[in-house]
Amino acid sequence: MRYSRFGRTELQMPAITCGGMRFQQSWNAEDSISEESQANLEACVQRALQVGVNHFETARGYGTSEEQLGRILPSLPRDEMIVQTKIGPNDDAEEFRRQFEDSLGRLKLDHVDLLALHGINDDEGLRRATEVGCVDVARELVKDGKVRFVGFSTHGDADLIQKVVETDRFDFVNLHYFYISQEKRRVIEAANGLDMGVFIISPCDKGGMLYSPPDKLVELCRPLTPMKFNDVWTLASAPVHTLSIGAARPSDFDEHVEAMAEWDEMQGSAMEVAQRLDAEMGRVLGAEWMAHWRENLPKWHETPGEINIPIILGLWNIAKAFDMIEYGRMRYNLMGNGGSWFPGYKADKLVTGEVTDGQLLEVLEGHPDPKRVLAALREADELLAGEEKKRLSEGG
Repeated sequence: MRYSRFGRTELQMPAITCGGMRFQQSWNAEDSISEESQANLEACVQRALQVGVNHFETARGYGTSEEQLGRILPSLPRDEMIVQTKIGPNDDAEEFRRQFEDSLGRLKLDHVDLLALHGINDDEGLRRATEVGCVDVARELVKDGKVRFVGFSTHGDADLIQKVVETDRFDFVNLHYFYISQEKRRVIEAANGLDMGVFIISPCDKGGMLYSPPDKLVELCRPLTPMKFNDVWTLASAPVHTLSIGAARPSDFDEHVEAMAEWDEMQGSAMEVAQRLDAEMGRVLGAEWMAHWRENLPKWHETPGEINIPIILGLWNIAKAFDMIEYGRMRYNLMGNGGSWFPGYKADKLVTGEVTDGQLLEVLEGHPDPKRVLAALREADELLAGEEKKRLSEGG
């Protein structure tokens, strides 16, 4: 396993992290836990340790995950492990403290190494973290010896994350960044400039459902698999420290461990694959479009009907270029159901006439090709619309 210094924390972080969102039994923290479910979780933990993954990351919002980890953590060598949990900031800082104490009890630990304020996705989340005082409580927990380092997790856009990073009140950040979604590179570099640790959320699933890639993507990524390409490219392309692997079974680590073992040989191949993918996007969509499609796009809350144009165009791009239609459908149909975790709405409002071409052309006046944007939005809805989805924590 590869390790690197996790920013100002000075922790030696493995390149692969064991994420605890998918191996828990239930999203309801009060559900009873079966012997089979607990045995599977413990097998995942043991396999992680066997391959050098000693960072375990969970959250209060992950149902039975904390409780189930707490059944095995006391039997493991605590000084050799990095344990992280996450708790959402709220409108009562003392309630945030109470929730932390409850989570610590569930984990059966006297401290956690990393505590992240979970889901600072918008200005309201930032207000709760800073003005309400949840981050101050987290810092008090550091003084009390119950937390070693404080960070935040986010599904927010780059501008929002930049604001949170620039408060310089956090030691690390959990965020999305992978080949198909590169717009947060600038905030990763900003975090690196402040010596923060950088943790990448869900590179396998949110990074493209790479455990079930389309045939075209498989061919374009050869001699690597899409999963190995994404691992190596992500770690090599920006100052990133660790990728969270949400293991549902012990074998889920295997492909990632192979990628780390073959790191030296794979870096060159990964960059060649990235060039091939870039070229294919240019071939299918046009080099001019790929160079400028993001320019001057309005934010979802500035757009009639709150249509999330940047997200929809990004999904349309990869669906067209790489046949990533199933992934696009999964993400597209979260819109309207994802809250601050996946904000804005689909393009169906344009198709039905609830939002008109003229209204969108007004907010797209600074874009190099606004008429193509409208055409892409319509095609995206035709290609990707389907059954509405919910976030996993909401039963979807």
